Amino acid sequence: MNRTRSHGSRLRPRRSPHGAEFALPATSTEALPAVEQFAELDMPPRLLTTLQARGMTAPFPIQAATLPNALAGRDVLGRGRTGSGKTLAFGLPLVARLDGQRAEPGQPLALVLVPTRELAQQVTAALTPYARALRLRLATVVGGVSISRQVRALRDGAEIVVATPGRLKDLIDRGDCRLDQVGVTVLDEADQMADMGFMPQVTALLDQVGPDGQRLLFSATLDRNIDLLVRRYLHDPVVHSVDPAAGAVTTMEHHLLHVHDADKHAAVTEIAARDGRVILFLDTKHAADRLTRKLLSVGVRASALHGGKSQPQRNRTLAQFKDGLVTVLVATNVAARGLHVDDLDLVVNVDPPGDHKDYLHRGGRTARAGRSGTVVTLVLPHQRRAVDRLMADAGIRPHAARIGPGDAELHRITGARTPSGVPVVVAAPVAEPARLPGAARRGRGGRGRRPSARPPRQA
Repeated sequence: MNRTRSHGSRLRPRRSPHGAEFALPATSTEALPAVEQFAELDMPPRLLTTLQARGMTAPFPIQAATLPNALAGRDVLGRGRTGSGKTLAFGLPLVARLDGQRAEPGQPLALVLVPTRELAQQVTAALTPYARALRLRLATVVGGVSISRQVRALRDGAEIVVATPGRLKDLIDRGDCRLDQVGVTVLDEADQMADMGFMPQVTALLDQVGPDGQRLLFSATLDRNIDLLVRRYLHDPVVHSVDPAAGAVTTMEHHLLHVHDADKHAAVTEIAARDGRVILFLDTKHAADRLTRKLLSVGVRASALHGGKSQPQRNRTLAQFKDGLVTVLVATNVAARGLHVDDLDLVVNVDPPGDHKDYLHRGGRTARAGRSGTVVTLVLPHQRRAVDRLMADAGIRPHAARIGPGDAELHRITGARTPSGVPVVVAAPVAEPARLPGAARRGRGGRGRRPSARPPRQA
């Protein structure tokens, strides 16, 4: 995997939208121009055929800007709002540059680091058709599932490993994986990895990757939390910031609904009873479980998703939500990133998030890939000042209204309606083995590996 580096990148100060000083690198060589069609790109014909078969001809802006440079072997620092198409922006050049190569057992040729299990599974699912087209093998390495199955996938040989930092470190410490043959490294949602305290693990892993490899760093925000990664590991990167801050997405509406304490539960119940799917975000797993039970008791098909659930249970809950068996996902921040659901047009912050990043990523579950969506935050009287600050930090000017149960304005904004009152039962997500995207075999692809139900306490 030969590539030419151009050193001598310069740094120029820039103030982030949220006030943190971050010196974005200025590239010392000219970036390649954006493209309008995938067919313009220098990619293997089988990749172009696969894109066409999946109905994809025109790239999203983040893809159009970054793909020519990433395919040419340049390091890329990309900012695009969540749901903007970042996975293929790094995934297509990753698989294209591995075309014709084969990994030795336990020695992947490409690494994608992500902060959460859900995002790892989503990335694996998104890349599998393209890896399979080029007969490349994928392995997913995350906590919460059987480590022995992941060891076997690595020993069988996998060109691409999609991993969370904790589990990958475990496998390296056991001698089951080495990173010295990795030629392309991707950091997806880099800002969240920094926020979650993964930075020491991430840098320790990157230090094991050969220094001459390609680095692709993608994030919804570029602030000084990832300044260390940029300065230390990216060489003369092409910088693309194709989207404004997530809060400025024109297809997303933001509403603050001011409600009295005594009316909040009834208002939430009416929102949950709407015709259509919705994610309700709460602060704690206990609050999520409690609200789920109350919603089921009045006829709303709800299920909880939080860190207290095993990984197989979380997989099953997400499948129920995507299939329509469950219409309301009551979630903590575990679902704020790495969760993609088609045609989800409403996200509700039952509890306002703690900071603007959490707000932007919760809201990013809707208005994905150019579609429209609405983000609603319920605000109690004592929360008003803190929420106003949060909106300012996020760069958002929301619509505000005072509502109560049964209000026409509540119905207009959220589709709220009175629940049936007839209790319903949703089959519990049992802790049984569930399919996890595993190793995509050469040719037809491999069978999904079945995780165990015992979740280690790690990502």
